[in-house]
Amino acid sequence: MRWADDMGASIFRCWGRGEHQQDKQSPVRTLVSNLPYEDMKKKEQPNRRYRGNAVKTTKYTLWSFLPKNLYEQFHRLANVYFVFLAVLNFVPVVNAFQPEVALIPICVILALTAVKDGWEDFRRYRTDQKLNSLPCLVYSRREMDFVERRWRDVRVGDFVRVVSNEVVPADILLLHTSDPNGVCLMETANLDGETNLKQRKVVAGFNAAPNSPFKPAAFKSTVVCEKPNNDLNHFSGYIEKADKKKLGFGIDSLLLRGCTIRNTEESSGIVVYAGHETKSMLNTGGARYKRSRLERKMNSDVLYCVLLLFIMCLIGAIGHAIWLDKLPGVPPYLVPDGDGHLIPPTLAGFYMFFTMIILLQVLIPISLYVSIELVKMCQVFFITQDVDLYDEASDSRVQCRALNITEDLGQIQHVFSDKTGTLTENKMVFRRCTIMGTEYSHAENAIRLAVLGESDTPAEDEVTLFQQQKQQPPLFADDDDDDDDDDGDMGKGMRRGHGGAQVDVSGNKRSKVTAAGGGGGAQSGLAFSSPLETEVVPDRKLLQVALGARPQGEEVGSGSGLRGNGSLDRGPYLDFFVALAICNTVVVSTATNQRQRVTSPRDSCAPQTFLGRLQGVLKGTASPQSLFRKVKGHKEPLADPFAADEEPPDLSSDDPNIYTEEEGGSSESQVITSTTQHPRTKRQRTASGSSAPLEVNDRDVCYESQSPDEAALVHAARAYGFTLLERTPDHVAVRLPSSGELLTYEVLDILTFDPMRKRMSVVVRHPHTREIVLYTKGADSAVMGLLEQPTDETVSQRKFRTAISSSTQRHLDMYARDGLRTLCFAKRVLSQEAYEGWWHVRQQAISAIENKADLLMDTAARLETNLTLIGATGIEDRLQDHVPETIEALRAAGMQVWVLTGDKTETAVNIAYSCRLLDQRDLVFTLNTDNKDVCRSKLESTLQEVTRRPSDAAFRGFGGRFGDSSSTMGGSLGEEHTIGLVIDGGTLALALEDEDLRSKFVELCRLCRSVLCCRVTPLQKSSVVRLVREKLHVMTLAIGDGANDVNMIRAADVGIGISGQEGMQAVMASDFAISRFKHLRKLLLVHGHWCYSRLSNMVIYFFYKNLAYVALLFWYQFFCGFSGTAMIDYWLMIFFNLLFTSLPPIMHGVMDQDVSAGTLLSTPELYKMGQHADGYRRSVFWIAMLDAFYQSLVCFFVPYLTYQGSDVDIFQFGNPMNTVSLFTIILHLAIEINAWTVVHWVIMVGSVVLYFVVTLAYSAVCVSCNPPSDPYWIMQQQLADPIFHLVCLLTVVLALLPKYTAHVLKGSLRPSTLLYAKQLERLLPPPRMEEQMRIDTSETLPPPSSPSSSSAPPASSSAAAASAALSSFTLSGLSSSASTPDSIHIHT
Repeated sequence: MRWADDMGASIFRCWGRGEHQQDKQSPVRTLVSNLPYEDMKKKEQPNRRYRGNAVKTTKYTLWSFLPKNLYEQFHRLANVYFVFLAVLNFVPVVNAFQPEVALIPICVILALTAVKDGWEDFRRYRTDQKLNSLPCLVYSRREMDFVERRWRDVRVGDFVRVVSNEVVPADILLLHTSDPNGVCLMETANLDGETNLKQRKVVAGFNAAPNSPFKPAAFKSTVVCEKPNNDLNHFSGYIEKADKKKLGFGIDSLLLRGCTIRNTEESSGIVVYAGHETKSMLNTGGARYKRSRLERKMNSDVLYCVLLLFIMCLIGAIGHAIWLDKLPGVPPYLVPDGDGHLIPPTLAGFYMFFTMIILLQVLIPISLYVSIELVKMCQVFFITQDVDLYDEASDSRVQCRALNITEDLGQIQHVFSDKTGTLTENKMVFRRCTIMGTEYSHAENAIRLAVLGESDTPAEDEVTLFQQQKQQPPLFADDDDDDDDDDGDMGKGMRRGHGGAQVDVSGNKRSKVTAAGGGGGAQSGLAFSSPLETEVVPDRKLLQVALGARPQGEEVGSGSGLRGNGSLDRGPYLDFFVALAICNTVVVSTATNQRQRVTSPRDSCAPQTFLGRLQGVLKGTASPQSLFRKVKGHKEPLADPFAADEEPPDLSSDDPNIYTEEEGGSSESQVITSTTQHPRTKRQRTASGSSAPLEVNDRDVCYESQSPDEAALVHAARAYGFTLLERTPDHVAVRLPSSGELLTYEVLDILTFDPMRKRMSVVVRHPHTREIVLYTKGADSAVMGLLEQPTDETVSQRKFRTAISSSTQRHLDMYARDGLRTLCFAKRVLSQEAYEGWWHVRQQAISAIENKADLLMDTAARLETNLTLIGATGIEDRLQDHVPETIEALRAAGMQVWVLTGDKTETAVNIAYSCRLLDQRDLVFTLNTDNKDVCRSKLESTLQEVTRRPSDAAFRGFGGRFGDSSSTMGGSLGEEHTIGLVIDGGTLALALEDEDLRSKFVELCRLCRSVLCCRVTPLQKSSVVRLVREKLHVMTLAIGDGANDVNMIRAADVGIGISGQEGMQAVMASDFAISRFKHLRKLLLVHGHWCYSRLSNMVIYFFYKNLAYVALLFWYQFFCGFSGTAMIDYWLMIFFNLLFTSLPPIMHGVMDQDVSAGTLLSTPELYKMGQHADGYRRSVFWIAMLDAFYQSLVCFFVPYLTYQGSDVDIFQFGNPMNTVSLFTIILHLAIEINAWTVVHWVIMVGSVVLYFVVTLAYSAVCVSCNPPSDPYWIMQQQLADPIFHLVCLLTVVLALLPKYTAHVLKGSLRPSTLLYAKQLERLLPPPRMEEQMRIDTSETLPPPSSPSSSSAPPASSSAAAASAALSSFTLSGLSSSASTPDSIHIHT
């Protein structure tokens, strides 16, 4: 076969030359196996044009570092400017001082930056080397087996094997796994932060014999896939076999580089992307760079400084020319040229212009940008170290991913928030359901949840309520006989909760392990596994039906009514529970088949079924009231009617969620190994298509889900005995109640959920009837419109179908009004012919590369029609802790809060009232239409209605300024009449269509205090944010937790991601990341306020400092003929900015604190100074410039008049000016400092001491440093002169007197709110954040019909008094009392 290989190589050589350039333009990538060409040179191999797997993230090499780094640094115009001036100083006719001295500042800046860049690049180099040297298994044709290679040796077209717990080295198309079902489980935590397992499967149809070994040498097919891109959720292509048959594949067959294989002994495939072309590397990026609003304004002020410098230099040039022209003769100090002629005055003035630029160059603050970077780094450090922003349950703190927009946190005007997972816990609790028009309220389950809500027990202690010591007999007998062996464990004083939780019976306290499972943290160790989510008490009446459900049920419509007293139609009930169990993507595992990992997984061990225990309830042995007993007045523990009698395995032995070492292994072992990767019992098919029962105990079943909704539904089905036992790509097994019969459905296809369709479906073959059934679940708006309307049905059948539909819709509306998330379930029976016709179209769509997503969506929509309604569910998603208080504080701070959600209007409105986005006293407008003309009319009429209320115009939106009497302040929030807007997705789409509607919509929203957008898509979220930001020119903040919030987060000025239960996509796209919504309050009101006020004050101070010093040199030019001479030594001028005055402004920008954190939290109105840029206005800038001019005049002319007529030389004349300038600049900052600490004293005093130490040493050693005039022994002589001390004292007092007088008068005649706050906090210390949260919770009545939200005990009296005092001064000083109108709701 050698000749065949040579012939193939020749063909590929000829083909490769002509196709190399064409491949770059091709929309697809075509690759073949490398094995036939293994012995050839690289340039002769067909896949040679694709990049290798070695990664290189460094920017420099040893030889390119210096030129490339300098090239990058010279991209900064400031560096170019100062290098130009340094070079210009080497020109003799324009130099101002020694050329070598002029190079020192810019060289220091360039050197420090180069050292920093070089060290960072060296660290990247070491990381690259370590990563490229990792081992992996690559198939070799010589060895006819997989051999060990390094990651850097892997190429596109190689066959790679990845074993369990190994990291995938490249993007690999999965062709074989050790699992007989062709499944591979992958963990993508290193890629997107999601720790729940993702299921990958072998390319459909590739391996005809699943149990046969994989033979890479026999692979003769061609792989065609899309070009490399960074989309982690989409991948398309096909395998073209030798017979031209195409096998399509998608993202579910791609193993991504950086992910870890779990629970699969080995997986093999062909490399399609390597190195920098892999999806993970294409998604790799450094810290996000954004330019803050303050930085943009600062850049414009730098241009003003350039203009001022130009004017000063122009004055110097003109003055020098005039001075030369008016000389009566030729003075001896003017040196003629070689011909004996003097330079003409005009040309000398031209030269002097450049000399003055060199002399006065410090006016452009070269060190300002470096100082700002240092200050922001320190601010980020303090933010991340704030203990109040740390979430103990998830062990996570705030992350700052964009390091240069910290001050933007203090200027936010609009907040756009997602709802699910952001405002709510995203911990779904099954509450109610309706089946075939009959509603089941689950009253027993509601009582259980009510007890949890009234117990004042934190979320992380939920397990304790269920797992306390049973001092009384259980309410229900257990039918399972396998529990006798476990009862002995009770003597050890320990009981086990769900998901590996452990409770100490003696003290009724949990161990640390329990907090991972029951906590409310975003990144808890067990996803969706607290008893609040997994425990469901079945409805008594529905359980009777479920126990009698049979797989041979009749179809919908065969019954005689919704529900009668006779026999029930059990077929739809079976379909309903089967749909709950299988219409999802939940991954099923068992206690003996847990993921093998070091850290605790996010799997959810399902609790035991309530079937056996609740049979006593059905017989009347217990009532709902007896299910729970709330113990009052004594310490008797709460009886546990839901705790299982049987005990799970001991925590220390085989709990899959806790890391343990292998028995007999060394202590250094870091990986748990398992001899049995997939312990399944082979089943024998019966004639009917069902299987023998799986030898799996229901207690050992664990569920892992990417969505908490799916987990809640699966646990609900399990509570009724419909237990999901196994899921593979080909089948799904469900155990029925009572009989324990196993139904094994053949899975034909899964139509996954997408935001556009808002539904998902699964196509299965019924094991008994062999019918092809489509089960669909989704939003009611996406399902109810797809129901069938048969033309051949009878009148009674039509009435029956209509009654079911109307009853279900009525129940859905009721669920939505109660704030529940609703899902509809429907089914469709397909004929074999219809399915086969659809299947061929589906395969074409799967094999497509271009427009694959649209084609797949079209095929799904084609099948999801003519559905038969089964029922619907209502799931509760509880609010996070302190969400209402946080939103109320943000509104009091002057921010307009938007909530953009995909929930239906009724659900969203209920949550809006619960979280205080809307108030019962608000005037709420609801816009809901699907007609463009009607939309225009409603916008106009609503806008007219709002603008007709002039008395409210001052506090609607952002019409009022900070400090106005009409502003809504403190406790008056909610007492005044504000405007709220509710708009659905359809109306919003119409409002965004043309410019006129957009303008009206934005104007209406500007006048509203809160806006609620329902049924919106991810694209609409980003469009709304972008529209408001561009139209109103306001600072926007977007916060979300899921992938559907990424576009919105990126569109805002500041994006915040919540590390919640939906992965880390939002965090990866954000500028800041927090773990709880309540942390937004302190992040904005405290850290945002501090960062903005500190940076704005520091920047203004920098401009002032540089001008005050440079102006001294400028005033001297009027007395030296504008000759460009400096009366201060050049080295002291350089040290003045680099040493003496560099640290104080940095310290001021890092540590200054105008008011304390408790005051800022208690008085959110203080935040408004940042919204209106009160700290950094153009007027503040010019006042600082005028103050600098005045102080420089005083610092120059007081010493000038003192030493006028004396015999002091130039440096003896300049030294007092240099000294008083330092004192003035330092004490000017001392007036600005709000809170003195030890660090302030050390730096301020240290700067002055350093000045005298350096100046004295320099004067002592500098005998001939700057001839003909040298500063030798000048400082020593003047320190012994009393006149010098008197000049310093008098000059500093006169220079700072106007500044200090204005500062005192401003605080006396026109005190600001900040001054009030500072005065009050001296009298009464403000509460800390936790105390303030408790004050807000205890002093504010909860809104009506609000979902359960954690409450806290009342705060201490001192903390409450502080909060009340702060609110009282705010109300009396800043807001006027207003009568509260009645609640008005206008629905247009």
